[in-house]
Amino acid sequence: MSLQEVIKLAKQLSTADKVRLIQQIAADIERELIDKVSTLPCQSLWGLCADLGNAPSTQEIDLARSEEWASFSRKEI
Repeated sequence: MSLQEVIKLAKQLSTADKVRLIQQIAADIERELIDKVSTLPCQSLWGLCADLGNAPSTQEIDLARSEEWASFSRKEI
């Protein structure tokens, strides 16, 4: 049976039956999605940014911060 045939049959249902059909289909879809998600391997968040290289050191952060604040004009406040 094709999708078009199923749609044609579904359109012949009463409104209440259409609602029940949607509820049953939605439950099936939800179950399938949960099964699919549960079978996917979980990745650890550790090392998520490993491809970005080393993090800046405390000294590098302090230097960048002082450089930025040096150009900040106090008159604009």
